[in-house]
Amino acid sequence: QVQLVESGGGLVQAGGSLRLSCAASGRPFGIYAMGWFRQAPGKEREFVAAINWNGGSTYYPDSVKGRFTISRDNAKNTVYLQMNSLKPEDTAVYYCAAPTRPLTTAQAMDDLTSVGSWGQGIQVTVSS
Repeated sequence: QVQLVESGGGLVQAGGSLRLSCAASGRPFGIYAMGWFRQAPGKEREFVAAINWNGGSTYYPDSVKGRFTISRDNAKNTVYLQMNSLKPEDTAVYYCAAPTRPLTTAQAMDDLTSVGSWGQGIQVTVSS
């Protein structure tokens, strides 16, 4: 079972930037895709970004494409989410996610059924 710990959330004004980090432990990191999801109050958890095992492929929904960038450092067992041009509608609890199976593609990570482990979540609030 992998353990995931997010950091870097907080309050930012619209148009600003934040960088989230997720440190993983408990299993080999470099053979698994990683992803980020978010959940706003009263809404379902939604896919935000994913990256394949070696960082060579990333995947985003249209709502964040061009503003968010996912990256990873396999030497540090860490995945990052750089969020730029933030909007009030980006306000949510953000969750780091790891798949159950190794070598999952980035595209497959947009399916909640691919996720085997979640971080505790971290609040991101964007003020207007």
